[in-house]
Amino acid sequence: MFQTVVIENLWPQIEGGKYPVKRVPGEPVTVYADIFKEGHDVVSAVVKWRDSGSRKWNEAVMSPVGNDRWTATFLAGPVGFTEWTIESWGDTFLSWVEEIGKKVKGGASSLPTETAEGALMIRAAATRAGKNAAAKKLLAHAEAVASAPDPAALHAAGSDVGLAQLMAEWPDRSLAATYAPLQHVRVDRQGAGFAAWYEFFPRSAEGHADHGSTFRECLGRVDDAKAMGFDVIYFPPIHPIGITARKGANNSLTCKPGEPGVPYAIGGPAGGHCAVEPELGSLEDFEWLLGEIRARGMEVALDFALNCSPDHPYVKDHPEWFFHRPDGTIKYAENPPKKYEDVYPLDYHNAGWKALWDELRDVLLFWSERGVRIFRVDNPHTKPVAFWEWVIAEVQAKFPDVIFLSEAFTRPKMMQVLAKVGFTQSYTYFTWRNNRAELEEYFTELTQSTMHEYFRPNLFPNTPDILPHYLQEGGRPAFMIRSVLATTLGGVYGIYSGFELCENAALPGREEYFDSEKYQYKGRDWNAPGNIKPLITRLNAIRRENTALHQTNNLAFFGSDNPAILCYRKWSHDHASQILVIVTTDFRNPQSGWIDVPTGDLELPPDSAYQIEDLLTGEVFTWRGARNYVSLDPGSRVAHILRIRK
Repeated sequence: MFQTVVIENLWPQIEGGKYPVKRVPGEPVTVYADIFKEGHDVVSAVVKWRDSGSRKWNEAVMSPVGNDRWTATFLAGPVGFTEWTIESWGDTFLSWVEEIGKKVKGGASSLPTETAEGALMIRAAATRAGKNAAAKKLLAHAEAVASAPDPAALHAAGSDVGLAQLMAEWPDRSLAATYAPLQHVRVDRQGAGFAAWYEFFPRSAEGHADHGSTFRECLGRVDDAKAMGFDVIYFPPIHPIGITARKGANNSLTCKPGEPGVPYAIGGPAGGHCAVEPELGSLEDFEWLLGEIRARGMEVALDFALNCSPDHPYVKDHPEWFFHRPDGTIKYAENPPKKYEDVYPLDYHNAGWKALWDELRDVLLFWSERGVRIFRVDNPHTKPVAFWEWVIAEVQAKFPDVIFLSEAFTRPKMMQVLAKVGFTQSYTYFTWRNNRAELEEYFTELTQSTMHEYFRPNLFPNTPDILPHYLQEGGRPAFMIRSVLATTLGGVYGIYSGFELCENAALPGREEYFDSEKYQYKGRDWNAPGNIKPLITRLNAIRRENTALHQTNNLAFFGSDNPAILCYRKWSHDHASQILVIVTTDFRNPQSGWIDVPTGDLELPPDSAYQIEDLLTGEVFTWRGARNYVSLDPGSRVAHILRIRK
């Protein structure tokens, strides 16, 4: 049968439906489509959705928004996939009602044929309804239509609200058109959209400069992170570290006795990616730590770094999996001018590529089976996109709740396609967006363009690899400013340990840490004077208590006459939670100015007084109307996080 209704230009749709959009359970999916048919018939349409694998469809009536554009909203189902489509048909009953109305307006004195048609349609609906109360009501309406004494009475009987509802419940869809193929929503668990990550090296957990810590000595760091309000503990690689070409302090080519090496040079006498570094303990010790973290209501994210040291078992057992020089030796990794003599990169296109891909999938399954449900993937942009699309699907087919974070600080289109093919979350350029104009432009792109349907930002202001110049130059005020921005601009954020201590000693002229713990043990006083742990703790509490901050795409900027003051609004789906954030981007100087409060969006009278509560300090202020004055100081108050008191 040919399609009787045109259904086209669906939204949301990524690359014509090639990739799914992303949601968490219960999150709205608002769909749009152009829907029309020939002639003057009235069209009706529904959006239909179901959990993948289910046979039963749910439906919601679509509404026209103008120019043959229709819309409706449904809620994403449980973790996995929700599939949806649109069904539309020429609505013979509504078309009949419209036709009668036109003829009455045109002065028709008798409509016997139209009367018979209407009664026939209503009786047909009663038949579709079966033997129930709806059928009896429909038959009564059919009699009312059939016995209408004149066209005006006929139109009144046909326009009855109760009749319209019944006919909408039991429509004639015999000529309905359904959009194909089915569209899909990837539904990830709540932690994909709202979480606070804390990264630390297990070997530095106790802060000793001369020796490392073990898995069983990590609970102090875990408990400190929990006290600050974090719910994900992220570990860099915990696997055996290679001996050959091991790097020393500050990436030195000479490794002195007692130096631990780089965790990203994976593989040694103790094993490879399915083993743990003996200095940290045993696999049983790791599983014990995993259980302790879960018992605290937190979870672990593991680094999935596809690097192999020259001592990795793969090098001996599967030399064909690596790149080779003309002389037959295996080639180490390079990113000129950087050299990684302690790492051999894998060749994903080698003749035995399928065995390699299967092995790497099995590594992920190995850790998933032990309870790890988050993987931060190191440099995915240097591996084939097709590999990630395949391996993520393979793992999530068995463990649908697994989250993959893409650490791809690279070209925009590569970052975007990695998100499209399956990465749950992505690192972002937030790390380098510092002034108001940069932040407004970038986060408008993240939340208002097509990207917001598939690209979930995870906002890290620092990483073990990146100490931005803003933090190097700005000291404690800069760390405070970036804390506010990271915790309130998006639903997911993280910090690398030391951030709370405002560590900003860098290698000269570079965005890298001096004495980086990637290469050595790190001595720390976790309660050193000047730390911002109280601020981070308060920010995480504000995030938990206000649902407006549980997501990313509910973001709207509003105006300030001072270009150093950034203002934005966040709101919950039901608008019950509304937050205003006003933050300085200047870590050097006090800044003040007038801001334009979006009173209309906040449902506030434009000229009346109202109270606002600063959630950072507990202060309550009285403001009036849309234009109000603020003053911020990097030495004392870098931001307001405001809740309207109604």
